[in-house]
Amino acid sequence: METNASAVAEVQFIEQECSECGKPLRIPAKFAGQFGKCTHCGAMILAEHKTTSRKPVVLAPVSSRLKSLDALRGFDMFWIIGADALGRALEKLGGGDTAPGPIKFIAGQLEHVRWEGFVFYDLIFPLFVFMVGMASIFSLNKIIERDGKAAAIQRVVRRAALLLVLGALYDAIDTAYADGFAEVLGENLLCGVLQRIAFCYLFTGLLICLFEKRGLIAAFVLLLGCYWAALSFIPTPGEESVVIERGRNIIHWLDQRIPPYYGTDPESLMTTFPAIASCLLGAFAALFIRESDFSEEKQARWFLIAGLVLVCAGYLWGVQMPVIKRLWTPSYVFVAGGYSLMLLGAFIWIIDVKEWEGWTQPFLWIGANSIAVYFFENIVDLKAWAELAAGEQAMTAGAEAFLALLGLGLAILFVYVLHKKEIFIRV
Repeated sequence: METNASAVAEVQFIEQECSECGKPLRIPAKFAGQFGKCTHCGAMILAEHKTTSRKPVVLAPVSSRLKSLDALRGFDMFWIIGADALGRALEKLGGGDTAPGPIKFIAGQLEHVRWEGFVFYDLIFPLFVFMVGMASIFSLNKIIERDGKAAAIQRVVRRAALLLVLGALYDAIDTAYADGFAEVLGENLLCGVLQRIAFCYLFTGLLICLFEKRGLIAAFVLLLGCYWAALSFIPTPGEESVVIERGRNIIHWLDQRIPPYYGTDPESLMTTFPAIASCLLGAFAALFIRESDFSEEKQARWFLIAGLVLVCAGYLWGVQMPVIKRLWTPSYVFVAGGYSLMLLGAFIWIIDVKEWEGWTQPFLWIGANSIAVYFFENIVDLKAWAELAAGEQAMTAGAEAFLALLGLGLAILFVYVLHKKEIFIRV
């Protein structure tokens, strides 16, 4: 049988990963050394010079494993941008304490535990921190290989600083809505969700740049070990023994003495140290994905098993050190990290192994523009605008549910439009 010459002609390609999203790219060699947009995330990247000879074949599909990570990020953000408010509004609409059992249960899972304990909503923040650790491995290792550690460190510091600024801006908007512009200057602008992400990314990124895997493990053990020892063995001045109650434990005592705010914000400075450990757990998961020769099915299975073990260990540890989100206790790190691993394993199994992908599109849109939709939800706060216009007394349960549903729909429409226009707003 004769062979078509054009079908066997060798073509030069550059095979590399996007330094932003970590997804594999196959770039024609004629673009070597030139800048262009990543077809997955839209980031500007530099094509490498190294090429490989290949026969012309159909390009490999986008890594479904990376798609599962993007979907998981979007799933996490989905609850932040309005699904939580919708669940709570439906409980009010259903009669509050007399609401049907399933609605009441769901609404209860969408309210943070006041102090000790764990519900679904207590997983949302550490899950995002976990995925920050994963993304750091994928992006920083590539930068280190291409440009060196100095360039990677510069990138970490620059992005962390920008996240801190964005966090302060977000909290200023939030305070202006709730208390008026006059109270903005009195708000704790160093502590908040984006600020904590900034600190976790900064320290985890620097550790990735400076140490190998053993060093990361040592840092994880040291962070949790020292934090656990402080809470377990150092009594708060003025207390006869060690206590872990709100405002009376050694961590809160130290936070109350750190300027300029002298307070115990839920995302306080001292509780950032165990949060960095949560970020490192994500880095370990990403290292396992990069270095493992296991199939996707086996990797999903190992994540599910490891997650279950970590959750059980966390609850057992909770007998001595309670599971408390507001203190980010070591047992909380284990429980939240375990559930994060289990969700990661479940998403890999569903999307990678079973290839059930149709339901992922909204989550992929959200995950691709997580910072943008986070700010969108804060600025386009329909409930806050309605209360400013008509007063809090005019907000009925039905109106609140309608505005929550409308706000969530607008947020998803916003990221859909960004997706269609190939706009990716990243820090």
